[in-house]
Amino acid sequence: MKPALSKVYASIVAKKIKKWDSGAASMQKATFRRLLEGARNTAFGKDHGFSTIGNYEDFRRQVPVRDYEGLRPYIDRVVAGEADVLWKDKPLYLAKTSGTTSGIKYIPISHASMPHHIRAARNALLLYIYETGNSDFVDGKMIFLQGSPVLSEKNGMKVGRLSGIVAHHVPAYLQQNRMPSYEVNCMEDWEQKVDAIVEETLPENMTLISGIPPWVQMYFDRLSARSGGKKIKDIFPGFSLFVYGGVNFEPYRLKLEQSIGKKVDAIETYPASEGFIAFQDSQKDSGMLLNLDAGIFYEFIPAEEYFNEKPARLSLEEVSLDKNYVLVLNTNAGLWGYSIGDTVRFVSRNPYRLVVTGRIKHFISAFGEHVIAEEVEDALMTVASREQIGITEFTVAPQVQTSAGELPYHEWFIEFESIPADIEKFRLQVDEALQQKNVYYFDLIKGKILQPLRIRPLKKGTFIDYMKSQGRLGGQHKVPRLSNDREIAEKLMEYC
Repeated sequence: MKPALSKVYASIVAKKIKKWDSGAASMQKATFRRLLEGARNTAFGKDHGFSTIGNYEDFRRQVPVRDYEGLRPYIDRVVAGEADVLWKDKPLYLAKTSGTTSGIKYIPISHASMPHHIRAARNALLLYIYETGNSDFVDGKMIFLQGSPVLSEKNGMKVGRLSGIVAHHVPAYLQQNRMPSYEVNCMEDWEQKVDAIVEETLPENMTLISGIPPWVQMYFDRLSARSGGKKIKDIFPGFSLFVYGGVNFEPYRLKLEQSIGKKVDAIETYPASEGFIAFQDSQKDSGMLLNLDAGIFYEFIPAEEYFNEKPARLSLEEVSLDKNYVLVLNTNAGLWGYSIGDTVRFVSRNPYRLVVTGRIKHFISAFGEHVIAEEVEDALMTVASREQIGITEFTVAPQVQTSAGELPYHEWFIEFESIPADIEKFRLQVDEALQQKNVYYFDLIKGKILQPLRIRPLKKGTFIDYMKSQGRLGGQHKVPRLSNDREIAEKLMEYC
C-alpha cells in the first residue's frame, strides 16, 4: 500500500515543484515581501527601517551582510530569552553548532521555519520516486545516522543539534520504518552508538541509509566486520537508496561502492541549521534544486569580491552559470543578510540548480593562488578514479617554512585505502590536474614560485583518531578539505 500511495503523492508534489522552473523570480519576490512584513515590528526590523524598505535596492542599502559574529548582538538577546528580536516571538528551537572563531553558535529555528526542514527532505524522496518509479524502499527499514535527539532547554527554548531536533519531527508514517531505536539514537559516544546501530540493524531489511559519507562508511566497515566480511548488498539485499549531504560525495564514492558491492541510487541534500537550502531532484541532471519553498530569500556575492569593502550583492535572477558565489540568507527564523560561509556554483538557471564548491574561509592562498575545495577534490578524485585508487579522507595545507633554497609547496595529507604503487607518479598527476583547474596555481608552478605538491600518506584510521581527539567524531562534523595555515597539518603530523 505505501509504495502505491507514495507514487500518487509524488506525482502531486512533482507538479507543484515543476512550477518553480518559470516562477522562481516571482516566488523570491513574494518571499522577500513576506519576510519584511513578518519582521517589521521586531527589534532588528525597527533598527534597520523595515517599514521604509520598498524594494531590494532599499534592503541592500539598509541591511548589511553579516556573519555570525556580526549578527551576534541580536542572537545573544534571543538566547537570553528576549522575544521579537530577529523574528516574531521566541524561536521554537536553538540549533547548536560549532564554529572556528565563534565557539558554540546558536542558530534560531522558528515555528515558521521548522516545517521547511521536514518538507524539503520529504520532497527529495518524492521527486526520486516520481522520476524513477522506484518506491519499494518505503516498505523497508530506513536509517538516519544523526546526532542525539536529547534536547536541553535555555530560557524557554529547546536546544540541540539540527539532526537531533529534526528527529522529533519525523512524520508518523515513517516512524514504524525508522531506525535506530530512540534509546540508541540518544547515545552520545559515537563509536558505541555505531556499534549499537550495527547490532540493531543487522537482522533488519534496510532499504534506505542516510548520513554524512565518512560516518556511513564507518557504519559499513563495522557491519562488514561484524558479519564476517560480507558486502553490504549481502547483509541488506533490499538496500537501494543512499541519501547524503554535508560533504562532496566523490572522494568517498569508490570506497562506499566497494563496501556495498553494487551501485545504488543516491540523493544529495543541502540541509543546514539556517535552512534546507537545496536537494537533488533528478538522477539524470547534475546539481541540486534550489529550495524555493524554504522561507528564504537568497542573495549571492561573487566569491572573488567577498572580502572587498563593497562587493556586489545579487538576487537570484541576477546570478550567472559556472561562477562561484558566497551564499547569503534572509530567513523566516530571523537571519538577515547572513553569510553562511558556503560557496556555490549554479549549473542551471531553469530550473535553478547548484553545487556546493566549498567554504569561503577554507582555501589556500598563501601565494595568491586561491585554491578552493572543489578544485582539490576534483583533481584528486579524477586521478584516483582513473587509477582505481581508494581515498579514505584527505586535507591540504601550505608549507611555507622550507629549507634554504627549497621552494614552498602544498602538502596533501591523504589516508589511502592502499598506497599507490608509484606514489611519485600519482603525486605529479594530481599536481598536473590541479594546475589545469586553477590558472593561478599553474602560473605559480611554472614561474617557480611554488614546487609541485607533496603527499604525506597517513596510516589507516588517522582521521577518525584525529576527529576523536578534537571531540568531533560522528554526527554532522566534517574534516576541512583546505586550510590556509598549518594548524590541522601539525596535529596530523602526530599520527604519522
